[in-house]
Amino acid sequence: MNKQDLVVAVAKQLGITKGKAAEIAEVFFSPGGIIASELKRGGKVAISGFGSFETRKRAARDWRDPRTGQSTNIKASTVPAFRASRALRDLVNRKR
Repeated sequence: MNKQDLVVAVAKQLGITKGKAAEIAEVFFSPGGIIASELKRGGKVAISGFGSFETRKRAARDWRDPRTGQSTNIKASTVPAFRASRALRDLVNRKR
């Protein structure tokens, strides 16, 4: 499912127009949306029964190009991460 499929599903389930559903999706999932803005501030977004979005720090490390054998450094970075809730994991694994 891509973003457009999500918009169509939300519009159908809520009985609203695709335009309005697209606005709702943008509020949450756009680069300037609620989730991205909170992660940018270093916060965490927890959605009960679904999971949580957070940021994790990656340490700097060495990397070797297998083709040339040349070694380079990869800088430390902060990356977004998602951790599914127990309920979602059980649902996906059909335990409930």
